[in-house]
Amino acid sequence: MRPLRIAIIGFGKIAADQHVPSIAANPRLELAATSSRSGVGPAPQFTDWRRLLEEVDGLEAVAITTPPSVRYEIARECIERGLHVLLEKPPTDTLGEIEDLACLAEGREATLFTTWHAQHNPAVEAAAEALAGKRIAAMEILWHEDVRKWHPGQRWIWEPSGFGVFDPGINAFSIATRIFPGGLFVANAELHYPQDAQTPIAAEIEFSSAVADGPLRCSLDWRRTEGEEWTIAVRTADGTEVRLESGGSHLSIDGEHRPFENPGEYPDIYARFVELIDERRSHVDVAPLRLVADCLLVGRRHMVESAPA
Repeated sequence: MRPLRIAIIGFGKIAADQHVPSIAANPRLELAATSSRSGVGPAPQFTDWRRLLEEVDGLEAVAITTPPSVRYEIARECIERGLHVLLEKPPTDTLGEIEDLACLAEGREATLFTTWHAQHNPAVEAAAEALAGKRIAAMEILWHEDVRKWHPGQRWIWEPSGFGVFDPGINAFSIATRIFPGGLFVANAELHYPQDAQTPIAAEIEFSSAVADGPLRCSLDWRRTEGEEWTIAVRTADGTEVRLESGGSHLSIDGEHRPFENPGEYPDIYARFVELIDERRSHVDVAPLRLVADCLLVGRRHMVESAPA
């Protein structure tokens, strides 16, 4: 079977580290071109994504890995051309934009795939199975890391549409919405904004759910200076303890570690993308983005020191 010709629009670190090797390892895919404003990326390389769409022959799909603020415009034009579209997380700036893209993709019979890479760990799927049908006694999410390590010198994260601490925090939300055995809603949020920023650097969140009888808490913080803490711990009403660590890659149940063979998040993402294209279906998951929006809607704002340089 002839490989699907796919382009990467918005070539940067995540594209180089994850998307390129995952495409190369999938025999159903062929990297046809890349684009970036800096002119960096595997050839043929374009600095204008519109030129890429016009000039690359036989293009069938795109992976859009730009910052979220420009994804809607690019994705809409790609879908209008009949291309299948894979969106990095978060898929768009707003819920309205992704809803419009989903409707357009359905009308054009194109595949639209909103990817949440943390959901593609086998440990996350196993945690969801362990919690299915259970009542929840408590949940605690700790997502703490150093913004200077992961976004050195990047000011766009502090501007509107930059997401701030919700840029990594949405990974935690993507896992929580995947494993939680019922609806998850934002009850309260305390949001900490640097004096010179439009997005928060930390957040303390309380969730609610019809299937929970106890506290559901989440702490996001970009001010940690030593290592990362990416854990989700859930206790069920019957006493089962489910704990995900290392961003969802390690699972323990009642203190017993459960090992998994893990092909990698992004290889699994691209395998799923090919399946969706073959089936002429889309997969559009907005639950993590909705939790971010709800935090910003109900959250109380607190000012803190300036954002790290």
